[in-house]
Amino acid sequence: MLENLTKNFSDLFLKLRRKSYLTEKDVDSILRDVRNVLLEADVNYKVAKNFCEEIRVKAVGEKVLKSLSPGDVVAKIIVDEMTSLLGSLKQELKLAGTPPVIMLVGLQGSGKTTTCAKLGVFLKNKGMNPLLSACDVKRPAASEQLEVLCSKYGLHFSPVNISSALKSVEDSLLSARKNMNGAVLLDTAGRLHVDEEMIGELVEIKEKFKPQEVLLVVDAMTGQEALQIAESFNQRVGISGIVLTKMDGDARGGAALSMKAVTGAPVKFLGTGERAEDLSEFYPHRMAQRITGMGDIATLVEKAQEAADRTESEKMAKKMMDFSFGLDDFLSQLKTLKKMGPMESILSMLPLNIGAGAKIDEKEIKRMEAIISSMTMSERQKPQIIDASRKKRIAAGSGTQITDVSNLIKQFEASKKMLKGMMGKSSLARKALTKGLTKKRKKR
Repeated sequence: MLENLTKNFSDLFLKLRRKSYLTEKDVDSILRDVRNVLLEADVNYKVAKNFCEEIRVKAVGEKVLKSLSPGDVVAKIIVDEMTSLLGSLKQELKLAGTPPVIMLVGLQGSGKTTTCAKLGVFLKNKGMNPLLSACDVKRPAASEQLEVLCSKYGLHFSPVNISSALKSVEDSLLSARKNMNGAVLLDTAGRLHVDEEMIGELVEIKEKFKPQEVLLVVDAMTGQEALQIAESFNQRVGISGIVLTKMDGDARGGAALSMKAVTGAPVKFLGTGERAEDLSEFYPHRMAQRITGMGDIATLVEKAQEAADRTESEKMAKKMMDFSFGLDDFLSQLKTLKKMGPMESILSMLPLNIGAGAKIDEKEIKRMEAIISSMTMSERQKPQIIDASRKKRIAAGSGTQITDVSNLIKQFEASKKMLKGMMGKSSLARKALTKGLTKKRKKR
């Protein structure tokens, strides 16, 4: 979603850094470009205007204009202001209460029920054992959908009470207290548009049960309309945070940048896919760096740590040190990479000067996995024993061509040779691996 915005900001920064000095006229020209980039991305006009005014106040100063690298200084000011625009600091969920109640609101089709299940998995991973409550009495399929998701992810479920939404919440709270659930998530009713009946029901639930959080689930693909929806819910119900869904879509992304400034409510989570793992906490500084082409290495590392098995990582590090790794280890690394999510999502977290233009064919990864899976264990450990007849058998077993098998073996041997050369010439890589293993042992 943010690809064009990121590219435009990166182009602006490149233009900035080419200048050995800046004048007020240069700053005005740059800010015109910044404003145009934001407006093209569907950012609210007033938000874009205020953003540029804040940058100008800080950029047109003697320290900046006379600094040795004014382009870098202005670039940092833009990143800092972007962070401020997005909310400055990450906002944690309020989880006080016995049990804490989190109410999810939003229009039909925004991904509210799916988000409720994802948030349930998020809290379950934190050891909270949440209960998910279906509160939509108008659309019976909503309760069924939530029940299916709860069954899929091993979450506790409280069915809708068709008499009323209030009774549904009461039932779920009684059940939660009885079963010692750590939190209750309310999947409330949605409509195709904001109407009085829906708002009245939400206000009733909020006033009677006083949830710790009221999270508005908004479809980021709706652009400027998302801001109007957020404003309406905030004014009439009152929201404590926002969850932006479908951030993996191809909309321009301006809603994400404008939400905090327009509503005053912070974005707390981003939805980037259909899987349970595709819900991430929102870090304003990380998002600002990502938007401005500097990448989001912190999130990428966290994803890698979540996907990787610690024991397997240690084994792989040892094998790299003595060059004994084989294609079975390569297969293990491919599986870890797949756990981290879609390749496009991973590449988007790299700084633009690294990830720009990079393409990873998902089909090629599946093909490589199929080829290695069709090999025997001895063939994976010693690819050099794979002769013509073995290649023919592996190709038939994996549904590929003999040339595909040959190319994979060549690529693997070339990579192994290159790594051996790097490790042989530099002791730094070997020291880093040794240090990492020692630290892990000490932690234990």
